[in-house]
Amino acid sequence: MADSHSNEPGVETEIVQPPRRRRGLIIVVLAVLVLVAIGIWWRSTYSEDTDDAQVNGHLIQVSSRIAGQVIHVDVNENQFVNKGDPIAELDPRDFEVAVEQAQAALDSAKAAAAAANVNVPITTVNTGSNLRSATADLSGAHASVSQAEQQLSAAQARVAQAQANYVKAQADLDRYKPLVEKDVISKQQFDAAVAAADSTKAALADAQASAKAAADGVRVAHDRETQAEAAYKYALTGPQQVAAQDARAKQAQAQVEQAQAQLDQARLNLSYTKIVAPEAGIITRKSVEVNQNVSVGQNMLTLVSLEDLWITANFKETQLRHMQAGQKVEIHVDSTGKDYDGKVTQIGGATGSVLSLFPPENATGNYVKVVQRVPVRVDFTDLAREDPNHELRPGLSVEPKVWVK
Repeated sequence: MADSHSNEPGVETEIVQPPRRRRGLIIVVLAVLVLVAIGIWWRSTYSEDTDDAQVNGHLIQVSSRIAGQVIHVDVNENQFVNKGDPIAELDPRDFEVAVEQAQAALDSAKAAAAAANVNVPITTVNTGSNLRSATADLSGAHASVSQAEQQLSAAQARVAQAQANYVKAQADLDRYKPLVEKDVISKQQFDAAVAAADSTKAALADAQASAKAAADGVRVAHDRETQAEAAYKYALTGPQQVAAQDARAKQAQAQVEQAQAQLDQARLNLSYTKIVAPEAGIITRKSVEVNQNVSVGQNMLTLVSLEDLWITANFKETQLRHMQAGQKVEIHVDSTGKDYDGKVTQIGGATGSVLSLFPPENATGNYVKVVQRVPVRVDFTDLAREDPNHELRPGLSVEPKVWVK
């Protein structure tokens, strides 16, 4: 057996690697290859990933809810704001005057409502009293008519009696005239007959005047009876009068509520003069300046919300076979190198090509099958707790890996 080391001077010594070492190296390389193959198989079997994904969020267009002049701007471009931080302020003077006017209108409506409510019990009492009084007046009017008619009958009887007396006295006078001319009777007797005729004539006139007055009394009594009947009929409308007054009271109360609503609206408009951030985020596309007149709905700036972020991952259609909502996702952010936990929330209802501005038209006969991509929404599990001061922004590229098994 030859020695691997030569003892002759000037001759290089050749070092021969032991076969055992070579075999160990080969085994290590094979083991690494097997592990890599297993990892690739495990990765392709139990997870799906894509580099076509980005962070999405809400871009809030902040606008004015009222028209006015800007008197102060509190933010700058790319400034971070918290929810409720002031953004801008409009001139509030016109809206303060509107609040004062609405307050005065409300006070007036409340006073009118209070008066209307007081009149309801008053009307109830008055209508009851009027009904009782009208009933009594009507009874008295009926009695007055009956009495007047009786007086008329008596007066007419006296007229008849006076008429008879006058006729008799006149007849006696006519008989006494030839007798006094022939001196059959004395002048004194004739004068007595003349006086008696004149007296019956006056009595007849008096009776006729009394009868006429009695007839007028009957007419007046009937007029009073008619008035009493009208008053009684009006008094019978007491419940309707109470209902009408109650309706006016309710109308006054409704006017109070309407005035209150106008006051609330005026106060709301006054509060709208202070424009605040609806959510925490970054100010972009700022276009509002001091002394600028803004109209209702005019866009003033865009607020990039940092509170509700999610991932839109465009997976190939061949990767969706085992993917479903609720599966765990590992999210790697390219810009920061950080990893986050997430879960699949929903799978899009159509492919990205169909949802594009110009969807493909394959009815021309030049169809070429292309693997389509479907947008999948991935939500962060608990971003606020996991990284409260995150640097994620809508549009950043990420690499999500979904564990499908």
